[in-house]
Amino acid sequence: MTLPIRNVAIIAHVDHGKTTLVDALLKQSGTFREGEEVPDCVMDSNDLERERGITILSKNTAVHYKDTLINIVDTPGHADFGGEVERVLGMVDGCILIVDANEGPMPQTRFVLKKALEKGLRPIVVVNKIDRPQADPYGAIDKVLDLFLELGADDDQCEFPYLFASGLAGYAKKDLEAESVDMQPLFEEILDHVPPPVGDPAKPLQLQVTTLDYSDYLGRIVIGRIHNGEIRMGQQAALVKEDGSIVKSKVTKLLGFEGLKRVDMESASAGHIVAIAGFADANIGETITDPNEPQALPLIKVDEPTLQMTFWVNDSPFAGQEGNFVTSRQLRDRLFRELETNVALRVEETDSPDKYLVSGRGELHLGILIETMRREGYEFQVSQPQVIYREVNGQPCEPFELLVLDVPEEAVGGCIERLGQRKGEMQDMRVGGNGRSQLEFTIPARGLIGFRGEFMRLTRGDGIMNHSFLDYRPILGEVETRRNGVLIAFEEGTATFYAMKNAEDRGVFFITPGTKVYKGMIVGEHNRPQDLELNVCKTKQLTNHRASSGEELVQLQAPVDMSLERALEYIGPDELLEVTPASIRLRKMAKKLAKR
Repeated sequence: MTLPIRNVAIIAHVDHGKTTLVDALLKQSGTFREGEEVPDCVMDSNDLERERGITILSKNTAVHYKDTLINIVDTPGHADFGGEVERVLGMVDGCILIVDANEGPMPQTRFVLKKALEKGLRPIVVVNKIDRPQADPYGAIDKVLDLFLELGADDDQCEFPYLFASGLAGYAKKDLEAESVDMQPLFEEILDHVPPPVGDPAKPLQLQVTTLDYSDYLGRIVIGRIHNGEIRMGQQAALVKEDGSIVKSKVTKLLGFEGLKRVDMESASAGHIVAIAGFADANIGETITDPNEPQALPLIKVDEPTLQMTFWVNDSPFAGQEGNFVTSRQLRDRLFRELETNVALRVEETDSPDKYLVSGRGELHLGILIETMRREGYEFQVSQPQVIYREVNGQPCEPFELLVLDVPEEAVGGCIERLGQRKGEMQDMRVGGNGRSQLEFTIPARGLIGFRGEFMRLTRGDGIMNHSFLDYRPILGEVETRRNGVLIAFEEGTATFYAMKNAEDRGVFFITPGTKVYKGMIVGEHNRPQDLELNVCKTKQLTNHRASSGEELVQLQAPVDMSLERALEYIGPDELLEVTPASIRLRKMAKKLAKR
């Protein structure tokens, strides 16, 4: 007799505690042996996820509670990785919506909840971080109900069960005043409110591919849920491709999930989430089915990208010095390989063999791809991100975002003024009792390009900014994005303290003395709107006379640290970002320099 199954996804806004809550569920279900060392955020297995404290890729785990196997899928909270959320919601029968007790629902909460409600899921709401100061658990529940109503939830979905929890402390409870020491109340809610999987083991096999993985030993591994039928190790099966063609193959490995491990299985039936090897050509959304009665499931629909940028082969004077993969063929192969697992990404070839148009869900989505590639040893350059326009009902439209700012009260006026210039419209403003205000705007996506750096200056680094895709609306007029000119290196060489000190009154630098520069490289921001070329490699003329001021200790002002995200937002339409495993450099396009 097979175990009863529950398939549940955990959804939330970024940083509301999904992965920490999964940690608590894993620890209390007996997944880890006593004394085993377990890292925090154990589901964030990727280096970038650990560094940034965000979930980028959805991941599966499974725990046993009483006599039930609970498959848990941890999903990303950023709307930029919405492709991950959309495809895994088809694997589950219920979801846990986590909301911060202090912040309440945020832009990405709206995004992931909307996707869950569209799938007909009935969420269990968990108000997390109730042990924090300034937490307002009941206020958060009221805001969640308002959001459910706003998103058109039906009566059954609005009667959602809710719990109060602290993922970090490892407890959950139904009543705020009750005592609780563990996650048992949440496990009980999952058993009570998440329906068992619907599917008939007697029907022909249907398994939809929702995630792809790769093993050096097994090749491509497909992960998905069995909707109908039964699958056995070693059996013949058919893969129904996106175009309707059928490819027959053999199941060379059948794996189930047990905690964080994959375990060998002989067979699995409808309702199980499994990993299968043997289908080298499988792609996301396709169906593995019975070869005698091939029946495809509907393909997974993913929202279209809203932002695009051009990836170029690096042609700067320093090209090929720091990267292992520098040719157009290597760049092309890597970008098209990314398409196999990144469902929300699009890659198009252009007239030039050295340029590729890459479209994604947002700056973070594309930024993570760029960072991953540079860590793998790729060297290339990218252009300024551009929004993707579409025609809706015969009218040209552009993507709009929902923007939520949490700012100190003294910065409210400045933020409203700047967003007004960028065509942002304020929808709501809430003044908190802690000297901070929450502002809500709708704004064209192009109005947000380059805004984060300005926002940090307006709030002196004390503001929090979140945004997610809203919809396509008619194109608004010109968006005013004010940025000063840049300081451009005049010649190739090594930047010197002497030259930079003399030019310090011209603006702020992005480099330090000793940095190698080339003609056309952007080394700083000018104080004025125009670009300025200057010589940062000039050296002091040496004489045998000591200058009277020679003994004084002179220092340069601190340079602006250009991280990858900051540089992507900063570059202008006639500029490029050169990305190598060792460096990030801003530069002017060669043709623009030639015109000077």
